[in-house]
Amino acid sequence: MEIRIDKLENIREAAKQFVAAIDQSTVFAFYGKMGAGKTTFIKAICEELGVNDVITSPTFAIVNEYRSDTTDELIYHFDFYRIKKIDEVYDMGYEDYFYSGALCFIEWPELIEDVLPGDAVKVTIEETEDGGRTVKY
Repeated sequence: MEIRIDKLENIREAAKQFVAAIDQSTVFAFYGKMGAGKTTFIKAICEELGVNDVITSPTFAIVNEYRSDTTDELIYHFDFYRIKKIDEVYDMGYEDYFYSGALCFIEWPELIEDVLPGDAVKVTIEETEDGGRTVKY
């Protein structure tokens, strides 16, 4: 599937389309260059899912936990940009998150691909020549 985001004002509509297509998947690995909009899109997805907390990139914490106010569902948002060794991921107990059944949105998954569940959904965000974004999964 492909979602086109022409401008930032349309990101909530794109997030709505993404959420509608989630189905039974729980782990989503977001690929894209620095500045492609991974955090911004995940924030919009979380808002669409009913999260009213402040949603920020967990760059230093590695994982942020949110709860949907509409469904009471747990949502985990990971940023593995600062991971230096895969042992750090083992030490944080990644299995407890990835196999919990909760939604997991992962930034910089290329650094932990060896431990991603086999059914993780690969999501690629790319900037287009006109400054928009294309989300493919």
